[in-house]
Amino acid sequence: MNPMGKCLVLCLLTSLLWGFSAMANEFPTKPITLIIPYSAGGTADLTGRALANSAREILGQPIICENKVGGGGSVGASLVATYKPDGYTLGVYLTPMTIAWHMGRLTFNPIDDLTHIMTYAEQLTGLVVRADARWKTFGDLMKYCKENPGKVSYGTPGVGTSVHLLMEELAFMNGIQWMHIPYKGVAEADTALLGGHVDVVSASSGWAPLVDAGKLRLLVTFGNSRSNRYPNVPTLKEIKYDTVCRLSVGVYGPKGIPPLIKEKLQDSFKKAMESQVFLNVLDKMDMTPFYLNAKDTDKYLREDSAFVARILEKVGLKK
Repeated sequence: MNPMGKCLVLCLLTSLLWGFSAMANEFPTKPITLIIPYSAGGTADLTGRALANSAREILGQPIICENKVGGGGSVGASLVATYKPDGYTLGVYLTPMTIAWHMGRLTFNPIDDLTHIMTYAEQLTGLVVRADARWKTFGDLMKYCKENPGKVSYGTPGVGTSVHLLMEELAFMNGIQWMHIPYKGVAEADTALLGGHVDVVSASSGWAPLVDAGKLRLLVTFGNSRSNRYPNVPTLKEIKYDTVCRLSVGVYGPKGIPPLIKEKLQDSFKKAMESQVFLNVLDKMDMTPFYLNAKDTDKYLREDSAFVARILEKVGLKK
């Protein structure tokens, strides 16, 4: 290429970069839509709306929340994927989308076909037993399982849920056998536990009122850090199990959002997490603040996807 051609290309690139930078600096110039692919009143809905209300003051534009329910969250997510990647249409995600992908329930890849912007919280999950159970610690339970193969049954909110896959991983890690009994939700699993139909329950915090009432005992939690509600209960990591239940929630958008706009959204939502109103909502929902930027969210989800694929393959649920 001759010097004149090189000069023209350089000028064009400079112009494009300046244009992208100017666009990012001006963004947003109109309201943003945040699609919540789950029903009103749930974890994703209440926390997503709280985050949006805090972020609107930072971004200087309204963030309009819309519930698009169906397919276990896949309807709303697939809708977000079809929009123009300009940062004006976003969505709230829950990590079980990677499970749905590997089980053949999605028509798009929830990692490669979306722009993940940030992660803001994780759900409290853990393992509970009846208050009169012989096991006082998770170590007691593991010892009993090793000495009594197949004798312990555990309930979960369903086949292929995050808490189910974690229990299967723990079985592989410890070389134990236990029986999985899936239910239609946490409440049904807790009822079965109280009635003696299962020995333990692995689930999110629907069991918390029963723990507080002294009817159930929480042996361990599955998150990255201890729960504010149960600060004396250890995590799996603390008792030397290098695993967590990846039940987190965050913000994503269509594939191809310009990096500068993605960064502005990421930073704005991070600052919105400082709002006391937002933190109070998390506390009421038994959730812990858990921030990951766009790059770390992508890494986190890819690690989760690899874990999910491995466990689903072992239990025969992978598509």
